[in-house]
Amino acid sequence: MLESMTGYGSAEAVERGVRTLVELRSVNNRFAEISVKLPRQLLSFELEVREQIRAHFQRGKISAFIQIQIDEELPISFSINVAKVKAYKELLETLKREAGLDTPLHLEHFLRFTEIFDNGATSLDSADLRWPFVKTLLLDAIARLKAMRCREGEELSADFRKRIAEIESTLALITVLASDNLEVVRKRLSAKVEAVAGKDLTYSRDRLEMELVLAADKLDITEEITRFACHNKFFLEELSNDESGTGRKLNFLLQEQLREANTIASKSQNAEISQKIVQIKEDLEKIREQLQNIE
Repeated sequence: MLESMTGYGSAEAVERGVRTLVELRSVNNRFAEISVKLPRQLLSFELEVREQIRAHFQRGKISAFIQIQIDEELPISFSINVAKVKAYKELLETLKREAGLDTPLHLEHFLRFTEIFDNGATSLDSADLRWPFVKTLLLDAIARLKAMRCREGEELSADFRKRIAEIESTLALITVLASDNLEVVRKRLSAKVEAVAGKDLTYSRDRLEMELVLAADKLDITEEITRFACHNKFFLEELSNDESGTGRKLNFLLQEQLREANTIASKSQNAEISQKIVQIKEDLEKIREQLQNIE
C-alpha cells in the first residue's frame, strides 16, 4: 500500500489538571528530516521522541510539537506547605534579628515565596512522571499521522492505476498503427525509387527488398512496446507492495517508461504514433509529479 508523505496527526488529553498536546505535521522530502519542539520539562526526552517518529516513517519532513500547560478550564486545588511557611518565617525572623530591625512580618512578605503553595502545576516539573503519559499521546499522534498518510496514498494509488490503464490503451492503438507502418514505408520507398530511376531505368528489386528489411528493423517498435508493458505491470504490482522504498522503485520504473516512450517516438517515424506518445508522456509527467509525494 502506498503512503503519502503529506499528513497531520494530533493527540490531546488532560491528566491531573495538566493539558498535554502533541502535534505532528509531515510534508514531502527526499529523506527523513525530523524537527522537534519540546517544552523545557521534556528536553531530556528529545532523542526518544525522534526515535519513535523515525521508527514509523522512512521519508518526509516531519515537525513534532509538544506542549504541556495548566488546564485553565479545570479547577486547581491549592494547599499551603506548612513546613515551608515555618522555614521561611524562621529565616525572616533571623534576618530581622541580625539586621536589627523591628519591622513586623506581614503576609506580603511570605507571598514573595511561591514555594509555600502546592498545586497541580508542580507536576509540570516532574518530567519522569509525565513522560509515560506524553509518550502515549505521541504514539497516538503518530498513528493518526500514519493513517492520514495512508489514506492519501490510497487516493494517489487510484490515480496511478487510472493513468496506467490509459497508457495501456494508447499503447494498444500504437501497436495497431505500427503494424501498418512498414507497408506505408514500403510504398513511400517504392515511389521514391520510381521517381529517381524513371521508367527507362531498371533497378534491383532484391536491393529494394533488402532496404525494406533494414527499414523494417529500424522501424520495429515491438520490443519497446513489450518492455513498456512489462514496466507497466511492475508499476501496478509495486502499488500493492507493503515494503519500504516504494516511492524510489516507482520513480525508477517511471524513468524506464519514459525511456521506452522516447525510443518509440524516434523509431516509428509516424506522425500519428508520435502524437500518441505525446499523450503517454503527459500521463507519465502527471504521475511523476505525484510520485514526489510518495514515501
